[in-house]
Amino acid sequence: MDYQKLAERLLPESYPPLAYYEEKYPPRAIAKGAEVTRLAPSPTGFIHLGNLFVAIANERIAHLSGGVMYLRIEDTDEKRRVDGAVEAVKSALRYFSIRFDEGAEIGGDNTYAPWYQRQRADIYRAFVKDLIARGKAYPCFCTEEELSSLRDRQTQEKKITGYYGEYARCRNLTEDEIYKNLDAGKPFVIRLRSEGNPERKITFHDEIKGDITVTENDQDVVILKSDKIPTYHFAHAIDDHFMRTTLVIRGEEWLASLPIHLELFSVLGFPLPRYGHNCSLMKQDGETRRKLSKRKDPELSLEFYRQEGYFPRAVRVYMLTLLNSNFEEWYRKNPEKQLEEFPFSVKKMGRSGALFDLDKLNDISKNELSSLSAEEMFGFLKEWADEYGSEEQKQYFSDRDYLLKILTLVMGIGGKKRRKDIMTARQSMDLISYFFGVSERSDEYRVDDKTKRDILIAFLETYDEKDDSQAWFSKVKEVAAKLGFAAEMRDYKENPSAYKGSVSDIAEVLRIAVTGRANSPDLWTVMQIMGANETKKRIREAVETK
Repeated sequence: MDYQKLAERLLPESYPPLAYYEEKYPPRAIAKGAEVTRLAPSPTGFIHLGNLFVAIANERIAHLSGGVMYLRIEDTDEKRRVDGAVEAVKSALRYFSIRFDEGAEIGGDNTYAPWYQRQRADIYRAFVKDLIARGKAYPCFCTEEELSSLRDRQTQEKKITGYYGEYARCRNLTEDEIYKNLDAGKPFVIRLRSEGNPERKITFHDEIKGDITVTENDQDVVILKSDKIPTYHFAHAIDDHFMRTTLVIRGEEWLASLPIHLELFSVLGFPLPRYGHNCSLMKQDGETRRKLSKRKDPELSLEFYRQEGYFPRAVRVYMLTLLNSNFEEWYRKNPEKQLEEFPFSVKKMGRSGALFDLDKLNDISKNELSSLSAEEMFGFLKEWADEYGSEEQKQYFSDRDYLLKILTLVMGIGGKKRRKDIMTARQSMDLISYFFGVSERSDEYRVDDKTKRDILIAFLETYDEKDDSQAWFSKVKEVAAKLGFAAEMRDYKENPSAYKGSVSDIAEVLRIAVTGRANSPDLWTVMQIMGANETKKRIREAVETK
């Protein structure tokens, strides 16, 4: 068969000689040992925890080695494209401090651009045309119905499904049959003419899992679709070579495709980048573990963490505990150091599934938020509110000094003990909401309505904003004694039946009237921040409310 003639018929466009691309995309001028890594998501609009898991590893490996990390968009499947997906990817990863040096809509060194695969179509076609001309690829005219029927037949025969060997119907078409189909205008794809033998095994060194054995590929995979856009398998081999990727860290679900990728690099004549397949993120589900699921687990989506307002550093810290086995001990010993100072290592990445524990992330988030200053907390909450908060919540930030006083109180800054039960921005905004208007009462009074009214009226008669905390509390105790409550807790404990209750019950009524909650930070300080007018207004409203 005249393969050169066939190549011209299938792809009649002219392309530069292949050596042109080697010159156009030269080896990178980087130091010895520097790694070039990448993140290459599809623009589907869904970016998940697994993407962040891989992104952190690739970013750390590249930057600790003095190398480069780039963003490539693998948009070969037009049906899955979602408008705004690329910006969503960038925004989500930027939130978690993933820094790219170059790539799609990022800038940097554009020597290796374009960064969208559809914009690189001519490069792929040039190499497909060369493979056809060398007899390494061929046109396939099988319809979707025929391929579906083939899979059903293989399943019934209990054979491996796919297009290979005796099942590769178009692999051995004669020259006349091929041209007859082309003259009839039949649509076609281009398939790799695999030279693999499933009886042969290959030992491959995985940078994370160590030496693994795989079977040679014998599948005649599609490398160019009917719209003349390549498949992922083919495009990634071309791109990783010409973007001069040195190390590919990716999910272990790609291990099944490894034999295909090994053969593609071989047939293209490209040196193989090093691969590392990281473990999957698992979840404890009853007695068993399973992979996190897009359908079952909302916490798989990165948008979940942004909507809830998880502190980005906390998420990054937790991801590092899963990525490197020695990170947790290092961080415990070096709490003040920047995360970038941790000596991240591929060798410390786990070989088996990592158990994702949302409770542990919550604990880390509590700890991280407890270390923030009021100014830092203000900035974090404002960023969250600007994107996810209600219009009412956005107004919390209109008086900076007022909110800083609130955050200082609520977080326990300057007190004997910092508060360590705040996990997210959403929770924080709920905790401070009562400072910005009368919120719904979340706790009920534990006294009858008449007693509540008597307590509130008696307190209003004595309340003076100028009182210090000691004088304020003395007046609260006076109200208690006047209404038959124990002014001293020790008296109540010694003879509880002699009193209606204790001074703590008086304080609880005041607390619910002012904040709507039975538990709050120091009530005197709350009233001082709110001011006398607002405090009195709320108590008067509580007097009238059942």
